[in-house]
Amino acid sequence: MNLLITGGTGLIGQAVIRRWLPDHSITVLSRSPAKVKTLFGHDVSSCEQLTGLDINRYDAVLNLAGEPIADKRWSKSQKNRICQSRWAITEQLSTLIQQASNPPKVFISGSAIGYYGRQDPHCIDESHQDFYPEFSHDVCARWENLAKRAASDRTRVCLLRTGIVLAADGGALKKMLPPFRFGLGGRIGDGQQMMSWVHLDDMVAIIDFLLQHSELDGPINATAPKAVSNQRFAELLAERLKRPALLPMPAFMVRLLFGEMGDLLLYGQNVYPKKLLDAGFQFSYPDLRQALQQLAL
Repeated sequence: MNLLITGGTGLIGQAVIRRWLPDHSITVLSRSPAKVKTLFGHDVSSCEQLTGLDINRYDAVLNLAGEPIADKRWSKSQKNRICQSRWAITEQLSTLIQQASNPPKVFISGSAIGYYGRQDPHCIDESHQDFYPEFSHDVCARWENLAKRAASDRTRVCLLRTGIVLAADGGALKKMLPPFRFGLGGRIGDGQQMMSWVHLDDMVAIIDFLLQHSELDGPINATAPKAVSNQRFAELLAERLKRPALLPMPAFMVRLLFGEMGDLLLYGQNVYPKKLLDAGFQFSYPDLRQALQQLAL
């Protein structure tokens, strides 16, 4: 297949490309073609902009582009970067697909479980409609609505509501590791907020599954089936590193350090991947202890 990928130099993008090579022909949309070449050599093509791109050439589009949501405090300018880095490119892609004479058969577009906003510990799946109105929901809701414009009887749209992606060398876990390695880790706030996570290998397998399974469309919860509380997550990570987890971070300290962005740490969602499981997807790492053991931490 001929595939177009945005966000191909990110954590998930790199892993997906390595999974798909050499079985597919891949083009990465990137402002840094030199980085694409450094990462993948001549096996992957690159382009710097969508203007002038012939979308008819591609069988599928994978849209993973976006400013990391939890890297910096949410100033007004940072919020704008988070939004526009997702919305602008998604709107462009949807417009190109709408206007194509022979559009891609599938548009897999990023989203996040932040779509649901903060939730209580009850398990929720893709049918859940009681969203909490906050910044993370607003970002994802418009992101998804822009992607859905590409849907037609010739193009199915899959919306990846991704949880915390666990990898040894990137993502959220990389930021968590330093204090835990020094025995300074612990729960955040009261530790009861639910954390919905997914191992990077399963994340890649989910995307590949969506590419191949034409019966799937709409929102897809890309999370392992067994969410855990923040308290449990801290205990299992400390166990994996053979360190104690005795130093909780109080809620007031989270808010002092991170401002509004700290809400991502203090609140959570217990998300269940019903559509994937109903379609027959099998997780390699459904259990957090097993997932952490597999990672070279």
